[in-house]
Amino acid sequence: MDLTTVTSYRRARTVDDLELGPGEAFVAGGTWLFSQPQPGVTGLVDLTSLGWEDWEVLPDGDLRIAATCTVERLQQVPAGVVGPAHALVRSCVDAFLMSFKVQTAATVGGNVAMALPAGAMISLLAALDATAVVWGPGGPRREAVASLVRGVRETSLEPGEVLRAIDVPRRALAGRHAMRKIALTRLGRSSCVVVGRVDLDGTATVTVSAATPRPAVLRFPTLPTSADLRDAVAHLGTDVGWYADAHGPADWRAAMAAELAEQVRAELATPEQEQPAGQEDR
Repeated sequence: MDLTTVTSYRRARTVDDLELGPGEAFVAGGTWLFSQPQPGVTGLVDLTSLGWEDWEVLPDGDLRIAATCTVERLQQVPAGVVGPAHALVRSCVDAFLMSFKVQTAATVGGNVAMALPAGAMISLLAALDATAVVWGPGGPRREAVASLVRGVRETSLEPGEVLRAIDVPRRALAGRHAMRKIALTRLGRSSCVVVGRVDLDGTATVTVSAATPRPAVLRFPTLPTSADLRDAVAHLGTDVGWYADAHGPADWRAAMAAELAEQVRAELATPEQEQPAGQEDR
């Protein structure tokens, strides 16, 4: 869609170029920005010209993903770099409601910054305990992706702040993972996504998204029992609330979160996974 109100466009080359003027907005992939009218936007600042590497392995072994890395290029990170989480990455990418053409433009950072409940990169990165690296007028800061997303279309990003990268800890990549997804139609928008992870030290996390306004991360010292997990998921209704829209009512999503969480728990409780992390569509 043409943005008829836009009268200026500039490419960011340095950090100083990230200072927004009146009516300016950041753009990377632009798949959402150009999907509908933006009456308040009169100028665009292109982040892709900053030349950030799509991904790099940090000295401590963590994986840094640039905010401007496209979904397509994220899939192309070698399995040897992503480790056991490789199948989970592919499953989350497949959960996107988009064509392969959109995947070539949509960015990882853009999906996080949009803060939509069904954001597939939010599901992935929250489940992997990823940390967002944020640049802004007050200097750089770091915040867990799971807390940066505050609600539907709501983040902790202040005016003028931009998502620079997402750091994924090596320990989370090295763990065991299981994923389940459900939607009202086979290729529909996610109504509930549950990702489970067991780290090498035995600690476990279960992350629920799409069914909640923001990602909810449940932490356990070891893989929980069915009863403990069921109780923890049930408390999400009070802690974060259940989301409802055209893709599913709140009570149904709550029931599906409990069912999918148990499926994830059962898979992780099996010593040898027969299949890689996958998803269910209904």
